[in-house]
Amino acid sequence: MEYTEVTIECAPEDIDDICDKLTEMGCGGYIIENEADLNDFLENNRRYWDYVDETLQQSYAGLSRVKCYFEDNDDGREMLAALRAQFDISTKTVRDSDWENNWKEFYKPLEIGERILVVPEWEDASADGRVNLRLDPGLMFGTGSHATTRMCLAALEKYAGAGKKVLDLGCGSGILGIGALVLGSAGCVGCDIDPKAPDIVMENAALNGIGSDRLRVLAGDVIGDKTLRKNLGGGYDIVLANIVSDVIIPLAPHVRDFMAEGAVFITSGIIDGREAEVESALKNAGFEICAHYHEEEWHCFECR
Repeated sequence: MEYTEVTIECAPEDIDDICDKLTEMGCGGYIIENEADLNDFLENNRRYWDYVDETLQQSYAGLSRVKCYFEDNDDGREMLAALRAQFDISTKTVRDSDWENNWKEFYKPLEIGERILVVPEWEDASADGRVNLRLDPGLMFGTGSHATTRMCLAALEKYAGAGKKVLDLGCGSGILGIGALVLGSAGCVGCDIDPKAPDIVMENAALNGIGSDRLRVLAGDVIGDKTLRKNLGGGYDIVLANIVSDVIIPLAPHVRDFMAEGAVFITSGIIDGREAEVESALKNAGFEICAHYHEEEWHCFECR
């Protein structure tokens, strides 16, 4: 079905009046895009990232907008005419399929390191000697396309294998832990602050034929919750943390408690300018930096 997307650009202080008028006209649903709201959201959630896509910020820069959608029928055309008489609007035609499927064209099979092929669940791909790691990229951050994920997976290839026990802190989509399992590791425990993570990770695990016998996922704040840390246990051969610097730094003193003798800690999500600070925190926590990778504007450390 076709819809008309109507955009009303405005000053932030005019948003409430415009929404009130839209409601009075019978427009029951609309979307507000406001630079101030975006900046407030980013500021209050800074703990969870070091980098925000510049294109996203630019799309919100300097203005606000209200968007609404109408079906391509008599009622929709009548409402569109009323809006044109009331507001200065811009329009474009969109389809159900645009919303549901167009984003998929940006995700194609992706070779990572020497052994892994990340495959969106709807794609068919020949591994050509690689192991397939299937994901639903629409579920949560972590598709393999980001430099931090690529570096972690490439480093993981050196250590994952038969009998290995893995802990993935800040597991997101589960790509790193699932990667360890498709590379032959025995089992993995994941943890993420997002309460949706356990269900999402297990959905991605199921795409790879992995069940709860090899993977379990907990939700919570591993830094602030002693009970959660106890439940995660210890004796892990590989600990992974692809998060951000502001989480890695306070996390570092706790990581050793999770590790078996001779284990490796692989951590990334460290943007240019923060690498020395993170390295210092890791060394203060008793780690030796075995390898330091740098790709694009991101850094990854292997530690023992």
